[in-house]
Amino acid sequence: MPPSSAVALRGMALYPGWLDRPAQEALVADLRAVIAAAPLFAPHTRWGKPMSVRMTAAGRFGWYSDRRGYRYIDHHPGGGPWPPIPDRVLALWRALSGASRDPECCLLNWYGPDARMGLHQDRDEADFTQPVLSVSLGDDGLFRVGNQERGGPTESVWLRSGDVLVMGGAARLLHHGIDRIAPGTSTLLPAPGRINLTLRVVT
Repeated sequence: MPPSSAVALRGMALYPGWLDRPAQEALVADLRAVIAAAPLFAPHTRWGKPMSVRMTAAGRFGWYSDRRGYRYIDHHPGGGPWPPIPDRVLALWRALSGASRDPECCLLNWYGPDARMGLHQDRDEADFTQPVLSVSLGDDGLFRVGNQERGGPTESVWLRSGDVLVMGGAARLLHHGIDRIAPGTSTLLPAPGRINLTLRVVT
């Protein structure tokens, strides 16, 4: 599917079904190796509440949160470095992001059937001229996108397995989140849930 097939979503570029089923399965196999090297963990908000999403990462940095706040760290919370970003993931970034640099973080979020992610901005990075690229695998997730400032009208779309979303330019700092998961809408994963990959340049 050529990049011209993108669907505009408030300035974001959505590539529906960019990954076919064999490509999704190959990517999941790569991610199992990432999780084996850097197990999923449940971060806490700065108020001490555990998040409903479990996560891990690959690359130079991983994202982390606790009572000290939200930040990137250069090692897994359990110790040891993050594993490298899989080549298939890097190929997606190079094909679709239009970025001048390779990603330094591939954040892997696991959404169980009841998990969600409130509206937020990706602004812990140093260079907002570099885009954020998101890959959806598994069950459908209801993605909601708002504005650079909190409040105002929002727009929602179901992200399905194999979809790729690029947030760049003026859309880079839009608030966005996942309102809910639709369990059973995909047979890609052995259990109900969704994997979201988010690729970012950190420094």
